[in-house]
This record gives sequence, structure tokens and C-alpha cells, in this order.
Amino acid sequence: MAASASPSSSPQHPDAAPWRQHLGVFRYGRRAIELVWQTSRPLTLVLAAATLVAGLLPAGAAWVGQLIVDGVVAAIEAGDGLPERLIWLVALEGLIMAGIAGGQRAIQTTQSLLRAQLGQRVNVMILEKAQTLQLADFEDSEFYDKLTRARREASSRPLSLVNRTFGLIQNGISLASFAGLLLGFSPWAVAILVLAGLPQFFSEAKFSGDAFRLFRWRSPDTRRQMYLETVLAREDSAKEVKLFQLGPLLLQRYRDIFARLYREDRRLTLRRDIWGFALGLIATGAFYATYAWIVMTTVAGAITLGQMTMYLAVFRQGQSAVSASLTAISGMYEDNLYLSNLYEYLEQPISIGTGSAQEGAIPGDGLRFEGVGFRYPGASQDALEGINLHLQPGHSLALVGANGSGKTTLIKLLAGLYAPSHGRILLDGTDLVDWDSTTLRRRIGIIFQDFMRYQLPVGENIGAGDVRHFTDETRWQEAARKGLAERFIETIPGGYHAQLGRWFQDGRELSGGQWQKVAMARAFMREGADLLVLDEPTAAMDAEAEAEIFAHFRSLTRDRMAILISHRFSTVRMADDIVVIDQGRIIERGSHADLLATGGRYAELFRMQAAGYQ
Repeated sequence: MAASASPSSSPQHPDAAPWRQHLGVFRYGRRAIELVWQTSRPLTLVLAAATLVAGLLPAGAAWVGQLIVDGVVAAIEAGDGLPERLIWLVALEGLIMAGIAGGQRAIQTTQSLLRAQLGQRVNVMILEKAQTLQLADFEDSEFYDKLTRARREASSRPLSLVNRTFGLIQNGISLASFAGLLLGFSPWAVAILVLAGLPQFFSEAKFSGDAFRLFRWRSPDTRRQMYLETVLAREDSAKEVKLFQLGPLLLQRYRDIFARLYREDRRLTLRRDIWGFALGLIATGAFYATYAWIVMTTVAGAITLGQMTMYLAVFRQGQSAVSASLTAISGMYEDNLYLSNLYEYLEQPISIGTGSAQEGAIPGDGLRFEGVGFRYPGASQDALEGINLHLQPGHSLALVGANGSGKTTLIKLLAGLYAPSHGRILLDGTDLVDWDSTTLRRRIGIIFQDFMRYQLPVGENIGAGDVRHFTDETRWQEAARKGLAERFIETIPGGYHAQLGRWFQDGRELSGGQWQKVAMARAFMREGADLLVLDEPTAAMDAEAEAEIFAHFRSLTRDRMAILISHRFSTVRMADDIVVIDQGRIIERGSHADLLATGGRYAELFRMQAAGYQ
């Protein structure tokens, strides 16, 4: 499904299918009921019981009302005063009405409690699913459309579907009891009661499908609007927005998207309500025609005044029950359509399998890339092609190349964030796809160039490098010492417990270099990692701090494998082996001295950078 395509063109879109496929969307009803049952069984049982009570009692109230009216008429004609039986009937009707009110209140209360629990449960399901997906999924615009649709509606739709299902049951029970009473007047009254509501039902179902198609079609616009909100209201973008005076321009785009979406909503709403009103007149006309029929039958003496009162009340309430039932069915159809978004997201396939290996087939063999190539989804050419490397324990490797040459992509493949399009990557003789993901991640410590700056305390920012020791202050301090962050952390009020970032109270911001030292410390949290990867780790540091970092880094990685990406050749030259990548291919390999002697691309880049310091 292309994000920009009309939803009707999607093979998974139900609205363009025949009626058999329309009915197929109701398959989510069972799953929604199971989801609500799993969320809270006691509340679901209370909701079911209250629905049954609220469905049965209205017909009982109408029947008792008939007995009261007929009893009053009989008492007036007899002139015997107020019979005791009428007092008991009034009391009984009062109890029935109290039961109806109690049932409705119980329904409202359980729905409110279930709404909170179910919303949380569905959101957790969405987030748990996100943890199982690969980085490539998050870089796919179609996946983001799925995620946006799921998050916008899915937390409310399961409960809405269940509420409508129970509402349909309640109205069905009421309607059956009303129909039983109306049969005493005429079977035609029952037929009129049901048939008069059908035109409005078909109209609602049609416009529910239209609304869903519109919802799917405009998912990209909705995401774009959310993005503009983020840019206009986040502190990390506020500097440039203000400096470049982008605010009015971006805000106007935000308004334009809203105006376009509003025009579509308005057009659909007006059509839906106009047709709903017009077709609703059919039901109104049917009621008053039946009203006149019942009145004439009463005047003719065929039924009593109490029966007339009961039949009119039953027909009016029955008509409301039919309308509510048909509206519930239409709403259930709409809810099922929206739930298809949730389950379409939850059923997103996991693109990389998870192995179970806890150790390699050849311990100590190190890291190998064998004919590795990779192409991003939707790209026309490979980002990496024919990569062959071998890095042994105790050795360091530097990756050099222009921006976009494929260096960071190679690291993401190594981390298991992507699967190679062809070739394989081995750690200690075992393919990465065969490793247990938790074991593999513990063996690798990585700092990406675009590392996260968590709005958390200093220590937890460091502890994020190893969730097993997330709150271990001793480990924080040791990692900070190795990452050379210890000195500046000790000068911050609150030290390791100081809040970082500006989102929360008493938060403080660090300089770029300080953040990079925190990220370095984060990598050293994994004491068992035997492969350390630094992707431009000192880009925000001055030359002196960088030299100190890498001298320190060499001493800490003496018995480990280390991979370094940097544009500073004063740093790169420290590596045992240097690989030059250009347009996804390895074009040169060797030590610093060997590559200078060769006089190739590396030597050219080195001399260009050296000239800048002369």
C-alpha cells in the first residue's frame, strides 16, 4: 500500500470490496471482546449483567403502565375509590424505573473504568510491538502511516465496539420484548417498526465507509501536521525556527493542512447529516401513521385506553431501540474498519529472525563481513556492496569516507539494526542472525553520531548503556571515569542525580562536548562488551579533548575489538587498520603509513586536512 495512493486501491482496504468482504470486517468484533475480557473480567461481567437488566426492564415498565391506566379507568367507572392494587402497581413501576436507572448508571460506570484500562492496554500493545520491529521498519513511510492510524483511533475503538455490541444486545432484548407486546395489537406494527429504520441505517453504513476511506487516505497529511507541531513547539528546533524566522511559514503550512482536512470533513459531515435527516423523516412518518392507527383502534373500542397507552409507549421506545440497534450495527462496522488499522499494525511482520546462540562456533575469531551488501527499502541502488572485513580481538579498525559513503550503515548492520540484503556477518564464527539478540547486544558497545540526549538524570543517561545496571550508581561512576565525563559531572549541582534537558523542572542543558562524554560513558556501561564502536564520538569536542579521549580509548580497548569512524585523521591514524569506503565499496585498506605511501584517496584526504592546519 503506497502512502500516497487512494485507500480504495489498497488490496487490504475493505470498502472497495463486495458486501461479503464488507461483512468480513466484523471479524474484529470477537477479538475486541476478547481484548476487553482480558483487560478486566469483573468489569466485563458487570457490563453484561447491567446490559441485560437495562434491556428487559423497559418492556416491564410499559406493561405495568398499561395495568395502572386500565386500573384507574376501571376505578373511575366503578366509583369505589382508589384500589390498593393500584398503589402496589405504582410502587412496582417505581422499582422498575429505579432498576433501569441503576442499570444505565452501572453501564456508564463500567464503560468509564474500562475505557481507562483498555486505552492503556492498547497503547502498551502498540509500544510492545514497536520494540519487536527493526530500524528499517521505522524508516519506512508506509509503516509510519500504519503506526499513525493505529495510535490515533485504536485506543478507543475496541471499547467502542464492545459498548456497541452490548448496546445492540440490550436494544435487541428490549426490541424482542416490545415486539412481543406489539403482536397483541398487530404483526404489521412490528414490521413497520423494523422496516422504517432501514433507510437511515444503510445511509449511516455508507457514510461510515466514506469516513474510513478519508481517514486512511489522509494519513500522510496527518503525520505532516504532527511533524510541524513538533518543530514549532520543541526546544531542540526552537533556535533555528526563531533564527531563520521559519515560524510564520511553518505555521501557515500547518493551517493549510488543517483547512484542507477540514474541507473534506465538512463536506462529509454535511452530506451525512442531510441524508440522515431526510431518511429519518421516514421513521418519524411511520411512527405518526401508527400513532393514528392505534388511536382510531382505541376510539373504535377494539382496545382499552391502557392498551393504547402501552402500545404507543412500546412503539415509540421500540422505534428508538430499532434506530439504536441499526446505528450500533453501523457503528460496529465503522469500529471494525478502524480496528483493522490496529491489527494491521500489530501483524506487521518482523523482518529479522531472532536466533538462540549464546556463544560463537569459533571463539576468538572476531568479527567478519563476508560479501555483505545492503539496499534500503525503496532505494534504487545499494548503500553497501561487496564488503569483506575481518577484525580480530585486540585490534582496532577505522572507517574513513565522505558523508553518505556507507560507514554508519555498516555499523547499523553490525549492530543487527538491519539485515544484510546479501552476504553475511559473523561474530566468532556464527552469523549474527543466529545469535540470541540479548547476548549479541551485550557484546557490543556503540556510540552513534546522533546519540540520544535523554530527558533523564545524568546517571540514568549513562545507565541507559546497560539496562541491567540502569540504576547502579557504582557502575555510573566507573563508566563516567572511562568516558572522561567524571570531572564535569562532579561540578554539576546534584551530580549524577541532576536532571538533564529542559522538559522537566530544574533541568539543565549540557554543551555538545559534555553530551558526547556522557554518550562515551554510556558505551562503557557494558563492561562485558568485547566490541566497541565509536561513530564520530568527538565531533563536538576541541582537538585537545579529542586527543585525550582517544589516548584514553586505546588504553581501554587493548584487549577488545574497536571500530572508529571519524573525519579527523589525527584520530584515525591511531587505528591498526584503516578502511576507506566510497559509494558503499571498500576502495583502500591498510595502516596509516601504508595508505600514505600508496598515494590514493586516503593520502589525498589526509593532505587536504593537514593543509588546513598549516
